[in-house]
Amino acid sequence: MRNLKLLRTWEHGPVQAPGSPQCFCLRADQGMLLVGSEYGILELDPAAQVVVNDVSLTVEGFLPEDGSGHVVGIEDLPDQECVCVATAAGDVILCNLSTKQLECVGSVDSGLTTMSWSPDQELVLLATGQQTLIMMTKDFEPITEREIHQDDFGEGKFITVGWGKKETQFHGSEGKQAAHRKQTEVPPASSSDDGRPRVTWRGDGQFVAVSAVCPQTGARKVRVWSRELVLHSTSEPVPGLEQALAWKPSGSLIASTQEKPNKHDVVFFEKNGLLHGEFTLPFQKGQVKVNELLWNSDSTVLAVWLEDLKKENSSETNTYVQLWTVGNYHWYLKQSLHFGSAEKSQLVSLLWDPEIPYRLHALCRGWHALCYDWHWSADRSAGEESHPVANVAVIDGDKVLVTAFQHSVVPPPMCTYQLQLQQAVNQVTFHTDPTKSADIAVLDASNRLFIYRSGDSTVQDPTVTLGGGGFKASVKTPHLEKCYRIEVCCGEVGQVNPLALRLLTWLQDDTFLAVSQGQLATHSVIHHLTGDPEAEEGCLALRLSVLVDGDVISLCCNPKTRTVALQLADGRTLKYLWEAPTPALEPWGSSSGSTVRFPSPCLQTALAVIGGEEAILGLTDRCRFFINDIEVASNITSFATYDEFLLVTTHSHTCQCVSLRDTSLKVLQAGFSSTPTPNNETSRKVERGSRIVTVVPQDTKLILQMPRGNLETVHHRALVLAQIRKWLDRLMFKAAFECMRKLRINLNLLYDHNPKVFLENVETFIKQIDSVNYINLFFTELKEEDFTKTMYPSPVSSNVQPQQCPDVKKVDIICDAMRAAMENINPQKYCLSILTSHVKKSTPELEIALQKVHELRESVSPAAEGVTAEAALKYLLFLVDVNELYDHSLGTYDFDLVVMVAEKSQKDPKEYLPFLNTLRKMETNYQRYTIDKYLKRYKKALCHLSKCGAEHFSEFLNLVKDQNLYNEALKLYPPDTPEHQVVSCAFGEYLNQKHLYEQAGLIFARCSAFESALDAFLNSGSWQQALCMASRLGYTADQLAGLARSLAGKLVEQRKHAEAAMLLEQYAQDYEEAVLLLLEGTIWEEALRLIHKYNRLDILETNFKPAILQAQRNYLEFLESQKTTFTRHRKRLLLVRELKEQAHQGLLEDETPNCPEIDFLSETSSIVTASDTSGKYSHSNSRISARSSKNRRKAERKRHSLKEGSPLEDLALLEALGEHIRTIENMKGEVHSLLKGLVLFGYDEQARELQQALEEALQWIERSLPEIWLRNPAIPVLGPNSTANSIMAAYQQQRIAAPVEQDAELLIPPKLNKNIQWKLNLLQ
Repeated sequence: MRNLKLLRTWEHGPVQAPGSPQCFCLRADQGMLLVGSEYGILELDPAAQVVVNDVSLTVEGFLPEDGSGHVVGIEDLPDQECVCVATAAGDVILCNLSTKQLECVGSVDSGLTTMSWSPDQELVLLATGQQTLIMMTKDFEPITEREIHQDDFGEGKFITVGWGKKETQFHGSEGKQAAHRKQTEVPPASSSDDGRPRVTWRGDGQFVAVSAVCPQTGARKVRVWSRELVLHSTSEPVPGLEQALAWKPSGSLIASTQEKPNKHDVVFFEKNGLLHGEFTLPFQKGQVKVNELLWNSDSTVLAVWLEDLKKENSSETNTYVQLWTVGNYHWYLKQSLHFGSAEKSQLVSLLWDPEIPYRLHALCRGWHALCYDWHWSADRSAGEESHPVANVAVIDGDKVLVTAFQHSVVPPPMCTYQLQLQQAVNQVTFHTDPTKSADIAVLDASNRLFIYRSGDSTVQDPTVTLGGGGFKASVKTPHLEKCYRIEVCCGEVGQVNPLALRLLTWLQDDTFLAVSQGQLATHSVIHHLTGDPEAEEGCLALRLSVLVDGDVISLCCNPKTRTVALQLADGRTLKYLWEAPTPALEPWGSSSGSTVRFPSPCLQTALAVIGGEEAILGLTDRCRFFINDIEVASNITSFATYDEFLLVTTHSHTCQCVSLRDTSLKVLQAGFSSTPTPNNETSRKVERGSRIVTVVPQDTKLILQMPRGNLETVHHRALVLAQIRKWLDRLMFKAAFECMRKLRINLNLLYDHNPKVFLENVETFIKQIDSVNYINLFFTELKEEDFTKTMYPSPVSSNVQPQQCPDVKKVDIICDAMRAAMENINPQKYCLSILTSHVKKSTPELEIALQKVHELRESVSPAAEGVTAEAALKYLLFLVDVNELYDHSLGTYDFDLVVMVAEKSQKDPKEYLPFLNTLRKMETNYQRYTIDKYLKRYKKALCHLSKCGAEHFSEFLNLVKDQNLYNEALKLYPPDTPEHQVVSCAFGEYLNQKHLYEQAGLIFARCSAFESALDAFLNSGSWQQALCMASRLGYTADQLAGLARSLAGKLVEQRKHAEAAMLLEQYAQDYEEAVLLLLEGTIWEEALRLIHKYNRLDILETNFKPAILQAQRNYLEFLESQKTTFTRHRKRLLLVRELKEQAHQGLLEDETPNCPEIDFLSETSSIVTASDTSGKYSHSNSRISARSSKNRRKAERKRHSLKEGSPLEDLALLEALGEHIRTIENMKGEVHSLLKGLVLFGYDEQARELQQALEEALQWIERSLPEIWLRNPAIPVLGPNSTANSIMAAYQQQRIAAPVEQDAELLIPPKLNKNIQWKLNLLQ
């Protein structure tokens, strides 16, 4: 649904040259035109409008001097740096334009009618006056010569398998007489046929088609020849076949024309000569003749060059060029150029540019050269939410097909309505005001402008008809309001160039902008055209013109801001201040203040507001997409702006929709280049080759067109969610719900979008939905997750208030709020929804739902809008499993309800009726206990059983023990009851079995079971509580002493010497044993206290002094051994690091595979290859991973092995060194206490020696820390001096040096606490 829009046009000339032009070709590399005339060859510079070279062919006699000669072909040969010219006299001439040398490379006595070069310029085909074809190489060496007219069909002749005779075949509506009908003779070619052969090559140069008049019949035939000039096929007899011939470059069809009895058609042949399709030209029979057909280089546009047939009563001959395209198997006339009947505007030759697909060159008889650039553009209306118009106009000859997508989506060539005009249409534009976007202006080939308004009209416009292709829609159609003639004074340009105006834009009522070429080829003029109601015949007058220094190739207007922007051919962008008293141009600037210039010219431009700043968007023919002068993507095939969104289609067959609000160019650029996340709403897959047609405002429809031409409607997730959010903000719940239901959007978004607003408007939501089924559907989709954070994250920061009560679950809040609202509005109507609200809660309230069903059953007369109990129960069974519902009904203790549910289930009455009858006979509490136990509701069963009396207490106790309900059971009886005592004892025994001895002791003590409590406290080691229980049991002094000695023995095993000594002193009165325990635990000061308390100074000599001296010697030996071990480990660590570095360098030099761990067998051992060691170690890890946790811990210990050559020896050494340091650091407190004891008894030398030894050890450690724990700064990997080898080596080194994550703490050195004052100054 695109039209050909004219980007720019050049007109060059006239130039002063002898004679008149006959044919021309392009010198694409230099931008020159090579024109052949009756006197020679001229090289024209179109920009300068001068003749660069003039080579005469009359001097050497190739053309006669009287001007009767004719050039039948001209071709530029860049490889040979010359031009090849063929004359009608039969000469083939090579001309070097630099030296003006002429060389006749061949001559045919019978003359030449055609010269045609293959697309690759390797071959040339000559058609002679004797109706022969000569195939030659590019060096003009003959390959072969053939007669044009062959009696044989060719190599591709059809094979008849002999199935039946013609008389027995089916002939359709023609009947059996068709079998006996003789084939009619093909009439000769028309008198307007020039009789010359026509030659056309296939795009790959493998075949060539020749159309020539048969001398026997006088009719034209098309023959297809191979590259070696072997006849392949001959066309079937076609009456009225004409001279025009063009092979589609893609190779599928050969186009020609056919004059039929009542119409004039363009017909298509296949390579085998059979007809395949046609379309009709918009002329009457005998009105025009077709001179040539020309395909553009990408086979999308067919140019038809026509002229009026000369009539006796008229000397005027008009010339036309029509551009046809095909879409969805329908041929559209997109452009019609009427060159008029003036002598100088008569076309001489027409040519598509071989490199730029949509550039057309034309040469007129008056030495005027014209050039047109077109591009595809979708003409769509600029609708908005207040005026949701989504019209798209398609030009089809003298009709404009308008499709109103807001009403219906119909595939082309069908449409909603069509506008019928008298002349062919060239331009269509919609009003840029969004409130009038349905108004349409149409410019036809005669430069008349038709204004169609969409307002209410009482009279039916005959030029507007509904539907197209059999389709009709009930929509309001526009009516023709005015018709203007455009009069722009363009001098002689207006007499030759049929497309003087381009880029027509409707700014406001009766005010239009249009662009034309200036006096210079590099200048453009912007015209303000205004309607003058007083002028005769409704002339659209020129109000003013603004000269632009540059070639304007695009013009776009922002419907909201009314800004107009221009783009020049060199990429510059300008802002056009059209509303100023004196319209002016200024450069388009970005937010940084710089001038915006596209790096490449853009075929499609648009204006959009991005993050509060207006920017210009552009898309090139190479799919590069620019915002201002920044390239944000390079794979965009089409784009469109709608409201705050930018929509694009990409080469990767996706459609992306991004919000332009609260964003920036960098964010957009990153978004287009990154891979979309799974829940990303901005991107979706589309069919291959899809392009955007339009977006329907106030809807979610995005219309895409496929390459064939058919349409596809998609609902892009971003558009859908944006529209739903707008509806929810406006409290349009019904529209949002229906859209979400139809497009499978999770209904949780209704609440999650704004919980506060939803809860405040619950009644509005229910009244708008007004459907029990829809409300139930909403309930069933509810989930606890917040869908605005998971599935549908908002693209911009939301101002929604968070939920006030985070502890209350979302589903419960919604169910309660909606149930209250429904009960307030009409509880009978919404009965099923109320039941659903009970069932859907996080803890289903099935009992309440069943109770409501029971109430419905007991009600005498149900309401008219309500439901029966049977229907309600049936619906409830649909929501809940019948067995679960039966259990819950049983839990209500209502047997009528149980029977009602059981009747709807598949249960056998023989099973449940005896069970219910047995329950009915029981006492109430015991009955409920039995039901709860059956339903495994043991806590409730326990409660009911406790009310059944003492005779059931044994059953109560068994239930408590079976289900471990001790805490609940203790709450059911007062503390002073015997039942409470029995339950407490059972609880204590249970805790003992679980080895929770201390807690068991507390329970036993609370219920006065002191013996059991004492045993429990003894097992737990709680000696204070054990002594308390002994006191409560009335233990004698001897019994307490024995108990104390027993407890002291256990404390010594736990190295709690101070507590054990206190027990012996206070409860066993054995202070001597207490002192010995204190000396054993090196608690010197407490031992001194007891010695002096009991005045046993003799112990000082016998035990205390020997103990401190022995401790001093032990510490010295321990420090020495620690120092020796520390030194050995430190030296080994340095050696291991050196070996590892050497191994690493060797690996880099040999380029062997890298590994994270390397085995070092010994100081002199060889290094095992990386793959061997890593494989061995990973294999062992894979084995031990499946073992028990004990073995895994053992494997972890073995992993850090100090064995020389182990894989992680350096980490094991670090771990061992750290342990040494922490051990010596922890000695400070013990040594300090020992130093005081030594000084107290005069052992100053021993104390000084110990203090000095520890101090030296600490200093040694402190000096070794930097050497052991290296501080590795981050190695700069990249930089200006980096090479590929250095970067790779650095990365490999980092991989080898990188520790395992669980070993990272080993690389942190232990901290030495220098704040501890352990030394004695008097010893220094």
